[in-house]
Formats: sequence, structure tokens, C-alpha cells
Amino acid sequence: MGTSAGIALPFEAPVADLEDQIRQLEARPDAADWQSDIDTLTASRDAMLAKLYGNLEPWDMVKVARHPNRPQTADYINAFCRDFRELHGDRRYGDDPAIITGLGRIGPYKVLVVGHQKGRTTEERIKCHFGCAHPEGYRKALAKMKLAAKYGLPVVTLIDTPGAYPGIGPEERGQAEAIAVNLLEMSRLATPIVSVVIGEGGSGGALGIGVADRVDMMQYAWYSVISPEGCAAILWKEANEETNSNAAKSLKLTAADNLELGIVDGVVEEPLGGAHRDPALAASKLERHIIDRLESVTRLNPKTLVEQRYERFRRLGEVHELASGG
Repeated sequence: MGTSAGIALPFEAPVADLEDQIRQLEARPDAADWQSDIDTLTASRDAMLAKLYGNLEPWDMVKVARHPNRPQTADYINAFCRDFRELHGDRRYGDDPAIITGLGRIGPYKVLVVGHQKGRTTEERIKCHFGCAHPEGYRKALAKMKLAAKYGLPVVTLIDTPGAYPGIGPEERGQAEAIAVNLLEMSRLATPIVSVVIGEGGSGGALGIGVADRVDMMQYAWYSVISPEGCAAILWKEANEETNSNAAKSLKLTAADNLELGIVDGVVEEPLGGAHRDPALAASKLERHIIDRLESVTRLNPKTLVEQRYERFRRLGEVHELASGG
């Protein structure tokens, strides 16, 4: 995975102009003679990126999380998961390509990796249901997690979905039940679990593989009970740029918001301008973070892990009511 910006997001228009100038100069036969200008433009581009990404609105962060070139589960597996062997099927209905499961090594740890996969090409995206898993995907994930627990292997889950697939077929095959069972079983699975929201973290589709000892987010990911469009359609009866933006603000879905609210435990810093601009650096940062998390949770015995995991999720949404005055 190399450095690549690819498609420019709407708010990146000024940066795109500078990058066009840089590419034109680098493509010249006498590019070496223009190196000083290239360096100046590059510095200006980086300064503009830092300014833009330092003041992103929540709705813009959602767009970054959905960037077509943003690294997905398969990209991270290829980048830092050694000796990976994918495991297929739920032993009940079939295999769901929207969720990847497999055994491999991250740093010094043998782990089970579970993650959503959206696909790159149109054909892949259709095959992966655009990252929206079916019940067989969640059942596959749980079956492999139980296998990991049996052999004392930690579980690493990478969350990247707008939500579980809402079609008739998945509903007939028990979509809600499959996610509910995952929530129950993951809450008491006697092995370390580390989860990271690498892109989108939508509703039960994300929670279906997100009940973990440590839950973290990439810097420009989002994590919420519903997508901004879904929220806008409910509250304002219309999803457009204005209502989507308002919904994104109200949902408190950014990494910073989730960290402040105690929903997640940490934030993984992304390269300047987002993970899609330097997937290799993004993978390096995520690998180091996962290894650090595994070092902390693998020291605890399984019983303690399960107790702390229960308490962690029990605290979410906790409120304090003030006694009414006389």
C-alpha cells in the first residue's frame, strides 16, 4: 500500500489544486530542476491539509470514513498480519464475504482477526453487500471467536460498516437474533478481545463484533447508533446535505466525541489528511496500537477480563437524576 490521495473530497478542493500542480511538475522531464518549487508546493499542501483536517465538521469526518481509497480490513491484514489463513462459513447457512475471519500473527501474538469488508470494485462491493453483513456473517464471526477462546487466542475485530444488511432474506434468517446472540456471547467469551472502528461504525452492525475489552477508533472514523442520513430522515423527514450535517453534529459520532463520552477507550492517530492518503503509515500506526492493546489485555486472566468487560459496557449510557426540589 503506497501513498495515495486519489479522489478528492468536496472540502479538499484547494488541496486538490495544489496536488495537480505538484503532479504536473513531477511529471516533467526536467523535474529535478523544479524540485525547489515542488518542495514549496508540498509544504503548502501539507499546511493546508493540517488546517482543514484540524477543523473538520462531523459530517466531513463521515465522508473521510467513507473515502473509496480508505484502507479496509483486507488491506490491514495484508499489511501487518503474518501467516494469515482465512476461515469461511457459519456451518448453518453459508459464507458471508462482508465479514472476514481468519487466524494469523500480529507482532508476537497469534490471534483471530474478524473484520467487515466493503470491497473495492463494483463487483466486490456488491459481493460484500457494501460492508453490510448478513446473519451468517455474524454467526461465522462468533463460531470463529469461540474457536479462538477454545485455544486461548486473543481476538482482534476491525469494524467498518454502515450497519447490518436490512433486506428481507437476512431478516428471514434471523438478523436481529444473530446480532443479539453475538452481544451475549462476546460479553462472556473467556479470551481477550480488542476492537477498532477503522471506518464506519453503524448501529448493531458494528456492535455485532464490537463487544470487547478495549474498543478504540481511528481518528477519522465514526461510531453511532445510526447513520447521519438515517437520523436526518427520521428527525427532518428528509436527508440532504444540511440535515445530514445537523444530524452528524447531534449524534456525537466522531472519535473525539466518543472518547469524551467514554464509549471508546482510545483514538488511533491517522496520517496527515486521513488514512487514504498514506495507507502504509496508517497500517503501521494501527499495528502498533493493536500490539499495545494486546500487551495490556493478555496479562489478565480470563475471569477478570469477562468481569471487567461486563462492567465496561454496563457503564455506557449511565445517567444521574437530580432529586426534585421542594
